[in-house]
Amino acid sequence: MDLIIVNTTTELLAISIVVAIIARRIHLPYTVGLVATGVCITLFRFKTGTILTHDLIFDVILPPLLFEAAISIHWFELRRDVLLILTLAIFGVIISAVVVASGIARGLGWPLPSALIFGVVIAATDPVSVIALFKDTGVTGRLRLLAESESLLNDGVAAVLFALALAWTQATGEATTPMHVAQALIFTTGGGILAGLACGGIAIAVAGRTSDHLVETALTMVAAYSSFLLAEHFGVSGVLATVTTGLFMGNLGVLNDRDLGPLSSRGRDFVIAFWEFAAFIANSLIFLLIGLTVADIPFSGVGPLSLAIIIALVLIGRALTVYPLCLLFTWSRWAVPLPEQHVLWWGGLRGALCLALALVLPPSLEFRNEIVIAAFGVVTFSVVVEGLTMPPLLKRLGFLKAK
Repeated sequence: MDLIIVNTTTELLAISIVVAIIARRIHLPYTVGLVATGVCITLFRFKTGTILTHDLIFDVILPPLLFEAAISIHWFELRRDVLLILTLAIFGVIISAVVVASGIARGLGWPLPSALIFGVVIAATDPVSVIALFKDTGVTGRLRLLAESESLLNDGVAAVLFALALAWTQATGEATTPMHVAQALIFTTGGGILAGLACGGIAIAVAGRTSDHLVETALTMVAAYSSFLLAEHFGVSGVLATVTTGLFMGNLGVLNDRDLGPLSSRGRDFVIAFWEFAAFIANSLIFLLIGLTVADIPFSGVGPLSLAIIIALVLIGRALTVYPLCLLFTWSRWAVPLPEQHVLWWGGLRGALCLALALVLPPSLEFRNEIVIAAFGVVTFSVVVEGLTMPPLLKRLGFLKAK
């Protein structure tokens, strides 16, 4: 069994390398190329023996992607826009979930509990997809910070709402009053942050006792995975835990260029290079697996018209998140220019996170199959259509120079 896993992983990585080379030459977003390749592999009946599961996404692929993104964010840049980012991350998820759920319940006749769960599943922008998109397009500066930071933080809110919505639909008797929601949000987010600080603090303390760059890099890997798994074990946000660990270790160690810092000069360079490589491997696997899985999804179970309506509702929900909330900051130092708002709207991709939540839904849940199919449909549209059109949009808005 272990040999099969090694062979399959090697085959997928070999395919990813070829796709990466071709995508760069024809100026195609790498993630779009991977998804399209995965679909083609499945359509031509080439079996890889690997399927996309909740555990694979959460326990294997997600931690390195989150950690790699977080260690490169300077705390003083994040602190400057933290109020705006938190507003988008918290209220944005709620607004989007309500818009999508109410639209599906009224327009498509889904039961309200099922519609609410889907609204929550699809509400949060996906850090894997968003980070990959902005790396592909080469966008830097405040715009990239806002997009990536929002996607890294809004998962905590989505996780709380998802747990509450699922408990409500299963009639567990768990309270869903505003007070209970607030307590659950504080527990999930606060617990995730504390788990991240604990793991990051221990790793930094140990790193200060060695100058071996290999040991220092190994410590960052242990911290990335242990923070995620520890948080998930106690029912708090693993995403926020890993992001906190990454921010903590990044600002105290990786981005700290002082000679007396906890990481050696060689260790800092090696850590950055290692995590760039790890993110490339993880991104390659996740988007290729999305393509492999999408080709086997029976989209006829929802219907093309219904799927189009659902995608439109998701886009509308995102628009009602970005533009009104940014309007609140128009006359403040956190003001977001209108062109950047356009990018935040169209660049709010959905991906691996919402698929993981959809796949973990119990089989007994009403409309469970429809939720999974709709989630894959939205993700496919998000990665392929929005991913393909983002470079032209960025050029038109002046964020990229025409090649």
